[in-house]
Amino acid sequence: MNSKLKYIGIAVIVAALIASTRFINFQDLLTNALEWINNLGAAAAIVFIVIYMVATVLFFPASLLTLGAGVVFGVFLGSLYVFIAASIGASLAFLVGRYIARGWVEKQIEGNPRFKAIDQAVAEEGVKIVLLTRLSPIFPFNLLNYAYGLTKVTFRDYVVGTLGILPGTIMFVYVGSLAKNLATLGSEEVATPSGIQWALRIIGFIATVAVTVYVTKIAKKALNERVETEANPSVE
Repeated sequence: MNSKLKYIGIAVIVAALIASTRFINFQDLLTNALEWINNLGAAAAIVFIVIYMVATVLFFPASLLTLGAGVVFGVFLGSLYVFIAASIGASLAFLVGRYIARGWVEKQIEGNPRFKAIDQAVAEEGVKIVLLTRLSPIFPFNLLNYAYGLTKVTFRDYVVGTLGILPGTIMFVYVGSLAKNLATLGSEEVATPSGIQWALRIIGFIATVAVTVYVTKIAKKALNERVETEANPSVE
């Protein structure tokens, strides 16, 4: 019972965090944070990274912070700080999912050999899958962080695969750097150059198709292997 209550509590907290994004004006909140960071001098980078990490773990939309990094730090340093913060935040969220909820997932799939086989297959091809989903815009960044913690993907493969956020990070920081000031972030005054728009669409489309085909392929392979094992118990 205590175990069930723990997972119900986790689910309620996650749902509340997601729902909060609809009722809290994060644009004003994060814009004010960026204005404050912009006046911190030497400590600005550290404070920015900490705030970005917390936003990532708490499901807060960090796109405005990514754009703001371009205004406050420029393209090179902004991309570097965002990548560091997003990677650390994503890793922390993964560890939360792994050590708080993974045990429950294992119990659920224990009686379903097909799901168990697919989970194992995903673990074996972890780097490729994580990398492709990070390149694709249809997979929510914050949600994936926790979702991967529920799979058998190793922490090392997860971290390496998260390098896939780098192209999008650089592009969005660059777009943010085009803003005249922090107040114009998120407004129509900051237009994404058509070349970058098309680059993001093409990369995202290719990654989406690739991950769909790849995951389908390994899932089918895992199921076929499981069927063969069930048909020939002596193989085990």
